[in-house]
Amino acid sequence: MLTLADLTEGLSGQRPPGLEQKLTDVIIDSRQACPGSLFVALKGEHEDGHDFIADALARGAIAVIAEERAKAVAGCWKLDTRSWKPEASNQQPVTSFQLPVCFIVEDSLKALQQLAAYWRGKHTPRVVGVTGSVGKTTTKEMIYGVLSQRFRALRSEGSYNNEIGLPLTLLKLEPSHQRVILEMGMYYLGEIAELAAIARPHIGVVTNVGPSHLERLGTIERIAQAKTELVEALPSDGVAVLNGDDLWVRKIAAKTKAEVFYYGLDDTCDLWANHIESQGLEGIRFRFHRGPETIHAKVPMLGRHSVHTALAAAAVGLVEGQSWEEIMGGLRGAAQLRLVVVPGLRGSTILDDTYNASPASTIAALNLFVELDGRKIAVLGDMLELGAYEEEGHRKVGRRAMDVVAVLVTVGERGRLIAEEALACGIQGGRVFIREDNEEAIACLREIISLGDIILVKGSRGMKMEEIVAALTTPND
Repeated sequence: MLTLADLTEGLSGQRPPGLEQKLTDVIIDSRQACPGSLFVALKGEHEDGHDFIADALARGAIAVIAEERAKAVAGCWKLDTRSWKPEASNQQPVTSFQLPVCFIVEDSLKALQQLAAYWRGKHTPRVVGVTGSVGKTTTKEMIYGVLSQRFRALRSEGSYNNEIGLPLTLLKLEPSHQRVILEMGMYYLGEIAELAAIARPHIGVVTNVGPSHLERLGTIERIAQAKTELVEALPSDGVAVLNGDDLWVRKIAAKTKAEVFYYGLDDTCDLWANHIESQGLEGIRFRFHRGPETIHAKVPMLGRHSVHTALAAAAVGLVEGQSWEEIMGGLRGAAQLRLVVVPGLRGSTILDDTYNASPASTIAALNLFVELDGRKIAVLGDMLELGAYEEEGHRKVGRRAMDVVAVLVTVGERGRLIAEEALACGIQGGRVFIREDNEEAIACLREIISLGDIILVKGSRGMKMEEIVAALTTPND
């Protein structure tokens, strides 16, 4: 656990004696402050953490990392780290300070990252980085489940996959941790390289390359370039675990000096699967193959696309020397993370997949419909951040929806494109309902839901389609 001495050394390079008091947590939300915690004041899109320093201190925080404007906060001893220059001959050593203490820094975010890199360097776990356009969080969780069968492991919480979340995860490192599994997302070229510089991964997993972030990066080539940053950061004794069924991911292999381990459905991969049999809401069965080995598997996850997630997790387990018994134990304990099955109104079943959406993940969810019994209703909202791929991506979903759904309800301006394409492809107009927002969609669905219906609800986070799920699971009709 991080101590005050570690905090000082991580920010200044100096380790004062007698400051071995442990910090109970590192937080960026003052409401989560507790006695003994470190509060990092970050400026966000809507709130500035510097406005909540007093609140964090009142809740028990004993240390704060903040920028110049924090100097006006009363009741906190200030240490200005900007004057700490190890090369300066006249530098005064930090020997002690009073609590609570506020470390004044040039940039709070960079200080958080610097502290995380320092703390990562004090420990010796093997680190697994996971990136890709779709499926990062589920893959990370399944890898954690597999590795935890043998090792004490730490993983990113939820989708802590950015320049803030990854450092916060690393600051939870303890000497007993043997493996760390970190999800790595990106908003711009160079971000994954920055995250990798902090985390220093030994294993890099790339799930796929798709148009999920096309609005930010402009082209698939640039998205692939961003994902490549993870495998470029791997050491020569590391391993790049790559989806061999994705042509863009296969190209990434040329950019790493690490060993490459392919997984997929192609029998040329190092680990591959076949004989895939969906059992609907009960999960999927399939066979793993590695060299002469054949392993029969059943995983409690929904949809054939989940086989790739299981393959990635098993591949990491094999790379880390685990037995098939350990790997299968981890996979059997897997929870369905994103697509959650909940009971709906009038005896219907809701597939809650509202966490996020891209054309690929939405089509994968629609494919699951083929494997289930009951009248199939798809409630599909806008898919955001697709850039130039926006119209094509939505229309592609519409074409697939036409083949598999009995009723299509779309939400939002972009969702209308899904409906238009389904209608153009021949779906009957009486089976399509175009709605502007969640409220209209809820009213529509309350009118048409009946016993035995299977209802998929999916859209980008910005659409807040969890509101639809909440309304449809309300016990009052």
